[in-house]
Amino acid sequence: MADSPEIRDQVQAMNARSRQLVAGDDRAGARSMLKAIGLTDADLAKPLIGIANTWTEIGPCNFHLRRLAHKLKEGIRAAGGTPFEFNTVSISDGITMGTEGMKASLISREMIADSIELVARANYLDGVVALSACDKTMPGTIMALIRLDVPGIMLYGGSIMPGNFRGKDVTVQDVYEAIGARAAGKISAEDLKEIEDVACPGPGACGGQFTANTMATLAEIMGICPMGYADIPAVAEEKDTVSYKVGELIMKMIAEDLRPSKIITRQSMENAMASVAATGGSTNAVLHTLAFAREAGIPWTIDDIEAINKRTPIIADMKPAGKYTAVDVHKAGGIRLIAQRLVNGGYVHNDCITVTGKTLAEEAATAVETPGQQVIKTFEDPISQNGGLHILKGNLAPRGSVIKLKGDEPRIHRGPARVFDTEQDAMHAVQSLSIKAGDVIVIRYEGPTGGPGMREMLGVTAAINGQGLGRDVLLITDGRFSGATRGLSVGHIAPEAAVGGPIGLVREGDMIRIDIDNRLIEVELSDEEMAKRKAAWVKPAPNYTRGALAKYAYTAQQADDGAISNIGLV
Repeated sequence: MADSPEIRDQVQAMNARSRQLVAGDDRAGARSMLKAIGLTDADLAKPLIGIANTWTEIGPCNFHLRRLAHKLKEGIRAAGGTPFEFNTVSISDGITMGTEGMKASLISREMIADSIELVARANYLDGVVALSACDKTMPGTIMALIRLDVPGIMLYGGSIMPGNFRGKDVTVQDVYEAIGARAAGKISAEDLKEIEDVACPGPGACGGQFTANTMATLAEIMGICPMGYADIPAVAEEKDTVSYKVGELIMKMIAEDLRPSKIITRQSMENAMASVAATGGSTNAVLHTLAFAREAGIPWTIDDIEAINKRTPIIADMKPAGKYTAVDVHKAGGIRLIAQRLVNGGYVHNDCITVTGKTLAEEAATAVETPGQQVIKTFEDPISQNGGLHILKGNLAPRGSVIKLKGDEPRIHRGPARVFDTEQDAMHAVQSLSIKAGDVIVIRYEGPTGGPGMREMLGVTAAINGQGLGRDVLLITDGRFSGATRGLSVGHIAPEAAVGGPIGLVREGDMIRIDIDNRLIEVELSDEEMAKRKAAWVKPAPNYTRGALAKYAYTAQQADDGAISNIGLV
């Protein structure tokens, strides 16, 4: 049966790409080298499947991915393929937070996409499974799958389990807030050490609806990650089981020629953003969906993001603004239950195809809600009538900025600017207790070009919250903040200071105002004064003149274009 013409034709169709690498007399050299690693002629006759692994020993998010890769390989082999595992880079936001090293984080997204693309193209892989977990590996792997447009799947490594501090679930966010509380004298050094020791109990990505779990939710709803697989915690045995199943699934996708271009469409992007809105997801979803759209050639703007958030209520009560973690979502019914709420409420396009070959509505139909769960509410009784992300524009951000809200924050904030040209300077001011209620912290020259790399201001915002000033102090930046805050923060301001954006013209004491209901952010200066300051502005020297950071600064687009580095090529 295995030698029947039908089977031979099917295998030939499934491995058509890789034949260019290993078939024919002229490819004997390539086959010889591959046999050196233990492969046989039978192995090389099968479809060749790449496993793009973002495993690293630096941090918990991706620490366990080689375990999942082992099960994934088993599934691929059982389904008739030959797996090839290869690695790429990973930068932990949580570890590099508040240091110069975090400038590498967003830049790593581009390098991840580039490296996976290069390996897959060079080796004519018939399909690719990307294992990812932390903030930038997830969008980076999806960007690569879009570029390659061969059958591909992104599998999320899963959330870390919550820590326990004196009977209360805690995440790494609580550590950052404890830093601020310690500076304000609200807790002891021993308290801080105890929280530090228990907040991250093992492998997995940060447990709230921060960037990683936001991207996991988004990826399932968009269809590039199998429904029900992402929200399984990192340490659960079930994660091994689904990794094996993904190995089988990628072979099915190759047989059916189910590629990312059939999955990631304008409609599925709208679905993805609806899931971000409904779960109060990270502001980084703005950057990353814009990047996906630019890679895929899909029209997509921050105004589209605003429209979806305006019409989609928040229904998931998740940290940092809410009570629960991603593990609680899994126990409540998972992302599949969120999908079912979105489908039944009419907030998504039901007929979008997913990697399983089923539509979003078909996948959502099998959701099982845990009786009595309080994590995922209904659209009839939402947490907020609007989604978590809003786009503010005005003379400080002519092309837009992003604020994340739960819905009960002050709608207007007006106060004097406290201006800092680096994140470290702002953090020092917060820790020295020189920031007062009513202030507007302005952190600039931290954008895609100016940083470079858009450092994330979680440390600053968390410290403000830890001092009890989260609702009384506004932070604005041309860098990033993930939304991992319970206070008022406006980030991703475009254009940034380093390219002459208005945020670079603000001076200490200028009055700054945001009006959430009118989606407005402004500095109370006349057009004439702004023009006068612009004429006197001098572009600063770049922070890096050689290496990867300098290259990114030279090629990076602004935040409203996803801060991608290859826009001229797509």
